[in-house]
Amino acid sequence: MTRSVLVVDDDAAVRDAVSQTLELADLDPMPVGSFVAAKDHINRGFDGVILSDIRMPGRDGFHLLDYAHAQDPDLPVILLTGEGDIPMAVQAMGQGAFDFLEKPCAPSDLLAVLERALKTRALVLENRRLTELVETGDPAARMLFGSSDLAEAMRTRVRRFAQLDADVLVTGATGTGISKVAEVIHLSSTRSKAPFVKQAAADLNVPHLEAALQDAQGGSLFLDEIALLPANTQLYLAEVLEGSAKARLLAGSTRDLDDVVAQGRLNADLYYRVNTMTVRIPSLAERPEDIPVLFRHYVAQASEQAGLQAPDISPDFEATLMAQNWPGNARSLMSAAMRFVLGMPEDVTEATDLGLSEQMARVERSLLIAALGRHNGMAARAAEGLKLPRKTFYDKLKRYGIRAEDYRR
Repeated sequence: MTRSVLVVDDDAAVRDAVSQTLELADLDPMPVGSFVAAKDHINRGFDGVILSDIRMPGRDGFHLLDYAHAQDPDLPVILLTGEGDIPMAVQAMGQGAFDFLEKPCAPSDLLAVLERALKTRALVLENRRLTELVETGDPAARMLFGSSDLAEAMRTRVRRFAQLDADVLVTGATGTGISKVAEVIHLSSTRSKAPFVKQAAADLNVPHLEAALQDAQGGSLFLDEIALLPANTQLYLAEVLEGSAKARLLAGSTRDLDDVVAQGRLNADLYYRVNTMTVRIPSLAERPEDIPVLFRHYVAQASEQAGLQAPDISPDFEATLMAQNWPGNARSLMSAAMRFVLGMPEDVTEATDLGLSEQMARVERSLLIAALGRHNGMAARAAEGLKLPRKTFYDKLKRYGIRAEDYRR
């Protein structure tokens, strides 16, 4: 979240005191002494908020407020006055000020208002960014998160290969999101309006592969863990790809396919065919700066799914997340985000030491309990809220030892 605060006050002593207060709270003050000095920082792309005195020589705080909102109506402006003028406060709020504070104000009051304003600003900018991504029709930017150089390089590679319409191999460690990257390649290609069919390669016999190719005709067929494809199906697929395949092949693997080929478990012709263009997904351990970006996204998703308000994520908590190895990559981070939303932030780092199945089981149990709590222990309504058949819901309650009556108020 942005931490910049443009501090506008003609009194140097006040500017210095306010700036010191903000620095102690890990905010980034930008002190200036007049509207003229401030205006160069104020534009639609400014990612911070404004804290301005009202009474200043020349252009006062009201003029600054009008100017700021002419650049961006959603830019939060907090006005300060030392005169306790109630009509002035009413006027400020009527003109769209985010808030109004009387000088001198307690640091805790000032910081509380600034934190609200900064959070509001961050949400506005994030919503704009997402809207722009949707409007540009760029699936790679919309679906593959991360601001690191590695993440951007991966998106660039995905876009390039998508347009070439050749078979693509997507590799990465467990939990990195191989199937999602394959889907983005499909959505970014000229085949995006045609079907995208996903199949696990293990135990996929020739008739089933033929059916999958038919279903994906004109579009893309994603085979997950291609190294597990049965030997006779591998031969059939290699022959199909040499001819005119009905669909584009997107293959995924978490294994070292060079070793698999050397061991004779993957047909060499098939491997060299799909290995012409490869997208490797970097693990979270390689790009820790992307962890907070992904975590915020998963927290927003989890909050919407659970019907809860997204909790605040402090910079210290983000630093804790970045210090973890996350061997389960995006999957384990997603599980941690759900635990965080359900009010168990202290268990997030503990969750990184658990296997994926145990993490998912704990998350599922928490979701069942949350649903019962929202519906006053009424199991039928809770099942409906989770869009689960009643029998499935009751089976899960039994599996986790949950009694619906314990959650009736």
